[in-house]
Amino acid sequence: MVKVVGVRFKPAGKIYYFDPADFDIPQNSYVIVETIRGLEYGKAVISQREVKEEEVVLPLKQVIRIATEHDLIQMEANEKKEQEAKEVCQDKIEEHQLPMKLVDVEYTFDGSKVIFYFTAEGRVDFRELVKDLAAVFRTRIELRQIGVRDEAKMLGGIGGCGRVLCCASFLGDFEPVSIRMAKEQNLSLNPTKISGICGRLMCCLKYESDTYECNKRCVKIPEIPPLPDDIPIECLEECSKEKDV
Repeated sequence: MVKVVGVRFKPAGKIYYFDPADFDIPQNSYVIVETIRGLEYGKAVISQREVKEEEVVLPLKQVIRIATEHDLIQMEANEKKEQEAKEVCQDKIEEHQLPMKLVDVEYTFDGSKVIFYFTAEGRVDFRELVKDLAAVFRTRIELRQIGVRDEAKMLGGIGGCGRVLCCASFLGDFEPVSIRMAKEQNLSLNPTKISGICGRLMCCLKYESDTYECNKRCVKIPEIPPLPDDIPIECLEECSKEKDV
């Protein structure tokens, strides 16, 4: 068994396991952890517990410390810089006339890298854009192309059901969704009825899919046995009268 704590870096992001070291980390507290991108600020959504070694990828990165007030101030400063960086990048995209849509900007906690998320129909040659951004921000620049489902998750919105998008509120990972799931649930196959605001099949089609699969495998409708040929006609007439009553 391995002792872990589950940390999330975004409100509806994926949960990553870290080694809590010697810290006593209560649920919903904020921590500074070591990641492949450097130091990051995250929320401990799963308190300390032991899990099987097969459930984690070893070796685990460690929790560096429980977040302090100074760390919170730095996070707020990063968020302010992200808004400024978004405006600068958008101006540069228009200047270079690139066929891409800027979705979001993210600073790593220590400010060593700025990540720009964008969508585009195909591949985009953004080498000159990266040079311009590096000259402005004087730090490492990464441009990351994302899909329309990730765009909806980042921007959020209201679904056809009237609720906040599942992907933006609680779904950590996207699961495969197919048109077969809609057919099994006897839903309309009209694309406007079963597609989310991202234009892809709604994630909620997956929620009841397992139940329908189980019913298909496990529930057998009993067959009605045929009536014997030698039942008197008077009995059949009597049964018919009772049903009418």
